[in-house]
Amino acid sequence: MANTKKFPHFFLFLLFCCCFFSTSSSIFVPDIKVQQDKDEPYVGVNIGTDVSNLLSPADLVAFLQLQKITHIRLYDADPDILKALAKTKIRVIISVPNNQILAIGSSNTTAAAWIGRNVAAYYPETLITAIAVGDEILTTVPSSAPLLMPAIESLYSALVAANLHNQIKISTPNAASIILDPFPPSQAFFNQSMSTVLSKLLQFCSRTQSPLMMNLYPYYVFMQNKGVVPIDNSLFKPLTPSKEMVDPNTLLHYTNVLDAMIDSVYFSMKNLNTTDVVVLVTESGWPSKGDSKEPYATIDNADTYNSNLIKHIIDRSGTPLHPEITSSVYIYELFNEDLRSPPLSEANWGLFHGNSTPVYLLHVSGSGTFLANDTTNQTYCIAMDGVDKRTMQTALDWACGPGRANCSEIQPGESCYLPNDVKNHASYAFDSYYQKEGGSPSSCDFKGVAMITTTDPSHGSCIFPGSKKVSNKTSEVANATQASGANTIRFLGAQTSKFEKNVHVLFGVALCLFYYSLIQVQLS
Repeated sequence: MANTKKFPHFFLFLLFCCCFFSTSSSIFVPDIKVQQDKDEPYVGVNIGTDVSNLLSPADLVAFLQLQKITHIRLYDADPDILKALAKTKIRVIISVPNNQILAIGSSNTTAAAWIGRNVAAYYPETLITAIAVGDEILTTVPSSAPLLMPAIESLYSALVAANLHNQIKISTPNAASIILDPFPPSQAFFNQSMSTVLSKLLQFCSRTQSPLMMNLYPYYVFMQNKGVVPIDNSLFKPLTPSKEMVDPNTLLHYTNVLDAMIDSVYFSMKNLNTTDVVVLVTESGWPSKGDSKEPYATIDNADTYNSNLIKHIIDRSGTPLHPEITSSVYIYELFNEDLRSPPLSEANWGLFHGNSTPVYLLHVSGSGTFLANDTTNQTYCIAMDGVDKRTMQTALDWACGPGRANCSEIQPGESCYLPNDVKNHASYAFDSYYQKEGGSPSSCDFKGVAMITTTDPSHGSCIFPGSKKVSNKTSEVANATQASGANTIRFLGAQTSKFEKNVHVLFGVALCLFYYSLIQVQLS
């Protein structure tokens, strides 16, 4: 008789607890215990150097400080840049180039010398936070894969010898293609031909509390799956519930492609029995220009993706599988690398041109202090240097004609007529058209002869349309500031909801224990 009474009471106890906790989190999601990153999630930038007339190291660092960029990743360990970064509080990931993996993986002495030359010589004045060993070795240089882990272990031993292993992490950036069947995320798994190396890498990351570095590009997912993956999902645009991607195994809803990619990494790690390694997104971005085969590589799409990415990270949104963990992301990249080989998009991933003028202005108001060049600052559209007069004249004629720009101020005798040259007149006309179109990035192109700048091009008595706009819109600037404050309030509200959720769970535990104690009293 005792057993017949005990079963229903105990069953009700279990049912109560399951129902209660299912309101807090899905009971279908497997237990993956990822270590919470001790630092706040951040947005950094990659700095490639295939740029003509690249800024000097001193000017580069000054530019990073001006833009309030606090985290960068280099594709090497450039000594001049590392020297210039000293005492700036800018945190940097340095890299071992792919062509050095063989030597470092074959010799502990070479690894120790590399650490001494590229790390110990600069740290702690220069805040080196991590070492990226190679870049996408497993997929781009598979012949070096057998020496990847020996190189990582040798470099780590050298860090230990220098007593820097607690301050500086080591990992290797991987391409998203190491994961097969990435959606739904719960079915994702690593390419089995790489499982031996990846298992050792994950064991190393777990042991040293290093992240798994991943290069994740929703742009390529979209391009390879057009008609299946909607563009809005790829760009973080708001979705109706019917457009959200749903994992049928976990019932988790995905509103953007990047979150799905990150969770596919976590599920893949779980399949190799690793549940305590965080994902660091070392590359992500969207190109602003492409050839005829890449029609979605546009300024507007690049602006939308990177602006929404920054907001997503700064808002600490996490992922559906891990809402408590927000991966930090390095945007690819800071500058357009105009020396890169075709296709055209390869040279157009940057936030800025090589001369430090913005390719487009990110919409990041209210998302922390990352990037000074925000759309809340006034912007202007001007003619680029080095364009032949005939091409510039054609663009000027269009702006003043079909474009309906106000070109009255560049007529003879008017305030902006001098200096009387095509470039000066084109800059005024371009800015007039740009301001008339509401400052849309796509309205400052003119077939590649114009660019956006935050520097007021007005001179003497010649006041550009953008400057006139500033003087007439003081109230709008004030409203923008208030809007930024509203975003801060929403951010704090999101944190409060997480706290309430934790209280909710603890309250449930207490109720379960209380109910269980009553059962024991009744049975006794």
